[in-house]
Amino acid sequence: INSCNGMRCGETFTGPNSPNKPALWTENWTSFYQVYGGQPYIRQPKYGHLKELHAAIKSCSTTLLQGVQRNFSLGPLQEGYAFEEENGECVAFLINNDKHNNVTVQFHNRSYELLPKSISILPDCENVTFNTANVQTTSNRRVINPRQISSIDNWVQFQDVIPNYDDTSLRSNSLLEQTNTTKDISDYLWYSLRFNYNLSCNEPTLVVRSAAHVAHALVNNKYIGAIHGNHDVNSFTLEFPVTVNEGTNNLSILSVMVGLPDSGAYLERRFAGLISVELQCTEEKSLNLTNSTWGYQVGLIGEQLEVYKGQNSTDIEWTQLGKNIMDQTLIWYKTIFDTPEGDDPVALDLSSMGKGEAWVNGQSIGRYWILFHDSNGKPSQSMYHVPRSFLKDKGMNILVLLEEGGGDPLGISLNFVSVTDLHGNFSKLSFPSSA
Repeated sequence: INSCNGMRCGETFTGPNSPNKPALWTENWTSFYQVYGGQPYIRQPKYGHLKELHAAIKSCSTTLLQGVQRNFSLGPLQEGYAFEEENGECVAFLINNDKHNNVTVQFHNRSYELLPKSISILPDCENVTFNTANVQTTSNRRVINPRQISSIDNWVQFQDVIPNYDDTSLRSNSLLEQTNTTKDISDYLWYSLRFNYNLSCNEPTLVVRSAAHVAHALVNNKYIGAIHGNHDVNSFTLEFPVTVNEGTNNLSILSVMVGLPDSGAYLERRFAGLISVELQCTEEKSLNLTNSTWGYQVGLIGEQLEVYKGQNSTDIEWTQLGKNIMDQTLIWYKTIFDTPEGDDPVALDLSSMGKGEAWVNGQSIGRYWILFHDSNGKPSQSMYHVPRSFLKDKGMNILVLLEEGGGDPLGISLNFVSVTDLHGNFSKLSFPSSA
């Protein structure tokens, strides 16, 4: 099924390559930021303008989906689209492709003034409710009122289990591609290996080349460290000195993806996961582990136990917070909080955390990566919206976080967000009129 992948689909997309296929738009550049480590770029008036567009489309969605489409000319550079149902319901889009001039057109025996390079939406084929070139959104300021979400006594933690080779059931004598192995059911894939060490140096360097997004390394259940790549580099290399035992050792590497590739052809051919693993004493002396027999575990134990739902289970041993919170890795945190009164939007400030994911009453509110800073030394996002539909009408709500490392849950706050209108329009253009 072919699709339009861009921002000007109305002008560039010729339509599906078969009458039996739908017209698909697969890319919408309206996100808050593109990649972790990138700076946010959605601000007013763009957010408000798009919100009004979505409302206009939603108001006539039934007719758009069920009506019969017809196209017609309104002038040399003007055209129209109408969707009509048998019951008389009608939706029209009046388009002016002239980049410089206002144009008056006739439609249904009425005159409409179209702004340059714009589309007017008429949900009833009479009244214009939205024009793409007319920005009516007013300037505003967000007022954030934070409160601590929970005291230390209300927090508990669950340490995820680090698998060794003997704990795995999936085996291969090569490094498997991550996405095909996980089937996209988890961001996480454990690569585990039991090996005999016979090199002369006591503290070799572990060198891991990866085409994933993050890699955490553990040797004999001791955490060695982690490193991540970025959007513009296809692979990265983890290099840490490690202490190994004479004889048998266990190596566990957690490979992490943050979603799927975002663009390009033949995505199914993209390789993700570990590329090579070796222990190096010198350039001449090394132990290549790439083609050893590896064991695999898809996902974390906490995911399999559905820890994120926050329910009590005999398989999940919740304990009080540890003393060195910032040094803990691959750990789940849980607390409870009351439903805030009122109807103001609610957001969690996760700026004290590192990298992971957050759930409210079993519903994910998104991945977070606070430790990945942009060029100004700030995270791409630290405030995470909690839809009020996720919250209970009365009683306690459960917040669960999976923290990969470097986060302090005691710094999380629950924020109430109100908007103050500054009464300043971004556009002084007159609204397209009809006569």
